[in-house]
Parts: sequence; C-alpha cells; structure tokens
Amino acid sequence: MDLLTAMEQRHSVRSYSMTSIDKNTLNLLKGMIDTCNKESGLHIQLVIEEPLAFSSRLARYGNFEGVKNYIVMAGRKNIPNLDETCGYYGEKLVLFAQQLGLNTCWVGLTYKRIDSFYTLEKDEKVVIVISIGYGNNQGIPHNSKSKEDISNIDEDSPSWFKKGLKYALLAPTALNQQKFIITYVDGIVEAKAGFGPFAKVDLGIVKYHFELGAGIDNFTWK
Repeated sequence: MDLLTAMEQRHSVRSYSMTSIDKNTLNLLKGMIDTCNKESGLHIQLVIEEPLAFSSRLARYGNFEGVKNYIVMAGRKNIPNLDETCGYYGEKLVLFAQQLGLNTCWVGLTYKRIDSFYTLEKDEKVVIVISIGYGNNQGIPHNSKSKEDISNIDEDSPSWFKKGLKYALLAPTALNQQKFIITYVDGIVEAKAGFGPFAKVDLGIVKYHFELGAGIDNFTWK
C-alpha cells in the first residue's frame, strides 16, 4: 500500500498475536530504523521478543496484551526539538510498519523500562516507545475534530492545504487530544503544539502526516 492508504488504514492496536515477526520483515524494519537514525541523529532501537516491559500493572491498565516487540524512540538530550523529531521519525516507522502488515501503538507511560534490552549513552534519554507486532485486530478509527477546529482554513485555501489537513487529522495523538494548530499564509505553513502530555511528540507526527497529504513541494514550513 502507498503511504496515503497506510495513514487511512492504520489505527492504534493494543492486543497482539504471539506470532513472531518474520525474518524478512524484521530486516526491512531494521533497515528503515537505520535510515531514520542517519537522517535524524536519533538513537532509535528495536527490541524483539521482550515481554517484560508490557507485563506490568501499568500495561494492564493501558489494556495492552501480548506485546513483546517495541521500538524505543531515544536521542541526545541536546538535540533541538527532540520530542518533535521523535514524533516525526517514529511515525515514519509506524506507517512503514503498516505497509509491512504490522500493527503499532504509541506508548507514553503505560510500560515498564527494561533498560538491559537497549543501550543509552549518558547524554541520551528515552522519549517514548512504540509497540509493534501482528495485531489481534486492526484497531478502530478515533473521533476527530474538524479542519476548521485545527486551522485557519477558508473557502480560498488551496486544495493541497485542505488535503494536508485531512491527513493531519488522521495522525495519532496522546489521549486523542489533537491539540495542534496549522495555519497557512502566502505559501508558508506553521504548525504549533498545544499544551498536554506528549504534545510536542504529537506535533512531529502531525507534521509528517501533513507533509504526506499536502505534498512537501507545495509549501515551506515556518
């Protein structure tokens, strides 16, 4: 599937099959992680066959079942806009996973840190993780705000801006809060995060969705 279809079909999944991710799929996923690390300067890591992080009371509270694989979104604390960068590149991986037939869920708090399964340098931190595997279901669509709620759209707005907003509203956000604003003036687009848990991570996710929908050649980010 193409990336627009992946955005349309991808929903958060919290319950996973015990089926292991096949070798070819793993290799493709690791290759994409390597690419994202090189582009971003992050230290993204894939943890496979490790069930402890999602066996805690926190994970049960979050309704997670069968999670034994996850992506650790980490990087140097001094990276500019670290949270936003993790959101942007994490969503690249999420949509790539959807194309590979895998399911995912962004996880901010309801997991236990099992540090022995990944490595961090002294100046690095974990921002968020992403559960990944073969879902027992495909998830369900989330309730969504309107384009008018999150932008300065009007009848004269270009079609690419409207399309970008459509896909931005498909972006997963913490607690489905959709606390972001996207504005367009004279070819310049600005996206701002609101206030809330992981709002800056959400902003990175939203910006990647907007770019895919609008077409990055049609505008410039402020």
